[in-house]
Amino acid sequence: MSSPKVLFGFHAVGVRLKTAPKSVIEVYVDPSRKDARMRQFLERANDAGARVIEADGMRLAKLAGSHGHQGVAARVESLPTSNSLDDLLDGLKEPPLLLVLDGVTDPHNLGACLRVADGAGAQAVIAPKDHAVGVNATVAKVASGAAETVPYFMVTNLARTLGELKERSIWCIGASDDAPKTLYQADLKGPVALVLGAEGSGLRQLTRKTCDELVSIPMRGAVESLNVSVASGLCLYEALRQRS
Repeated sequence: MSSPKVLFGFHAVGVRLKTAPKSVIEVYVDPSRKDARMRQFLERANDAGARVIEADGMRLAKLAGSHGHQGVAARVESLPTSNSLDDLLDGLKEPPLLLVLDGVTDPHNLGACLRVADGAGAQAVIAPKDHAVGVNATVAKVASGAAETVPYFMVTNLARTLGELKERSIWCIGASDDAPKTLYQADLKGPVALVLGAEGSGLRQLTRKTCDELVSIPMRGAVESLNVSVASGLCLYEALRQRS
């Protein structure tokens, strides 16, 4: 069994209390915070039968590894996930919608990407092991619970994984500023993997070459690119719009 991990923030802990209350070992709260949001959170924790422990801000910050804990943290057991990307894809009953991140190393960006992936109904987020950040407490906080609901697969060789997706007839579409075709001209109704790089550096050359198609996001102002989480949201929700 994997060792317990820490979640912090109202959203991250609240989602775990809602979706898997038995996995919550103990919840820590700042007793000096007595506002309505904390009262509602404590009601949820009590309804879930969680053990609640009072802890001051310093202890919470040490536990969470961050001062952005909002007065709430929890020690939880890791939840079982799909053993592999293949297992997940084999079990899907609808056309895959996947988000692939190439070179996203900032935990705040990854957390935001997981959040939009959950909102748009993407079945998984994929990233390379050597050019990505793993799911840590900061990622879970920013993801607002989505780190618990969206499978995140870190693969050894991203180009090879894209090739395996293509063998499954999943169309790999990369986002690139210089692509002549725009996102809104692409067909996203079928099995799709949307591939985005980090802001600034973009897709690595091999990743770019492996994609079936490249599209751009129209930019009408002075800035040349968007944050990767914003770009992910645009791409995923355009796919959702087309599928609806």
